[in-house]
Amino acid sequence: MVALRGKDVDSFLARPDPARPIILLYGPDAGLVRERADALTASAVDDVNDPFSLVRLDGDELAAEPSRLVDEAMTVPLFGGRRAIRVKAGSRSFAGGVETLADSDIRDCRIVIEAGELRPEAPLRKTCERAKNAVAIACYPDTERDLARLIDDELRASGLKIAQDARAMLMSLLGGDRQASRNELRKITLYAHGAREITIEDVMAVVSDASDFKLDPVVDAAFAGQPAIVETEFAKAMVAGTYPGLAISAAQRQVAALHKAALLMEGGASAPSAAEGGFPRLHFSRKAAVETALRNFSAARLVQVMDQLAIAALDARKHSALAPAIAQRALMSIAVNARRRG
Repeated sequence: MVALRGKDVDSFLARPDPARPIILLYGPDAGLVRERADALTASAVDDVNDPFSLVRLDGDELAAEPSRLVDEAMTVPLFGGRRAIRVKAGSRSFAGGVETLADSDIRDCRIVIEAGELRPEAPLRKTCERAKNAVAIACYPDTERDLARLIDDELRASGLKIAQDARAMLMSLLGGDRQASRNELRKITLYAHGAREITIEDVMAVVSDASDFKLDPVVDAAFAGQPAIVETEFAKAMVAGTYPGLAISAAQRQVAALHKAALLMEGGASAPSAAEGGFPRLHFSRKAAVETALRNFSAARLVQVMDQLAIAALDARKHSALAPAIAQRALMSIAVNARRRG
């Protein structure tokens, strides 16, 4: 059985084994699946834009005619050269075509198959794991070590360093989807071009801007104790394509600012002045929601919320398929508990 894990995956991706030209990439991290498929395809042909070198097939269409995969794999280019076939798996199985190729001598052709999560008994996964000329590579969300390496790689390429607090916040904002994480990193390195170090202000200005306008109503409703609005606005944000982890991160930024403001109030400041001290760039339209949150939560209770959100952020990275449910549950819990003043 050939199902690569850990360092074996990195070694194979760096130098794909010619004896195993059939490569199945599957798992919950669609961005990582796509990134690895792009790399494997690019290294298999001279020009990915040449339709004679790279053939793209739809898995559901292939399911109706699995033999087409065999025909394409065995085709000899008229002008020679290497070829690749890239298959996007759907809901229908084309494992029969892969099984036929498992007994074939495939030359100068790499077959890259992209799929979502596959159970161990899924025909496509079973076929690729058993075939002598195939490998199956699972693509799971990045761990903290993976994210750290991703950040280091992107910053090194741009000649930038990053402050420790900025790094910590960036780590909390990334994860769940490799491509989305890489895109955010490239945005921030472009934003900080010409500087020597990325600051926490840079992270807040760039990484969160794209989704904040969708998430402000959700976060404000949570701390104001309005679970019905949280449910409605969270659903809107998910439909708009917002990554659930960003909702947790937005709540973490909010609770940090609320905690600062709550400490100011406990020191004798009024709610409006405390809000201004905790939220130096607070838009006037959110001021009432912040003042309500400060009436709902003491500094001590806000520390408890910080811990709750930290656990939710970690769980969402570990279980990306459950990230929407984890994020919504955390925000709903804040909203329900906000009604318990103190």
